[in-house]
Amino acid sequence: MNDAVARALREFNDRLDVFDPAPGPAVAEVRVGEQVIALRAPVVRALTEALLRYQDPRDRGTCDHCGSPRLDDNFVCADCARPSGVFGQLLAERASRYEPPAELT
Repeated sequence: MNDAVARALREFNDRLDVFDPAPGPAVAEVRVGEQVIALRAPVVRALTEALLRYQDPRDRGTCDHCGSPRLDDNFVCADCARPSGVFGQLLAERASRYEPPAELT
């Protein structure tokens, strides 16, 4: 895993180096296991921007009821177990109108 992370950082560094005709000195170093990757200012800026813009695909916002950030794929809160958002409201409304078939009662 460390090798993959270090390789990804080096490749990111290399991709940005081609756009900087006068490379400056390294302003930061990232240690991945025993490997040290030196990063110049343009790379640090780009990496910072990439990290700030990253949106985890599991992030579905916060629960409308308790504020927890732990909504599942169906927008049901893992903490208060209530459906959240417009989709959650739709589910709750449909569930409240559900009448089981006679053979199940």
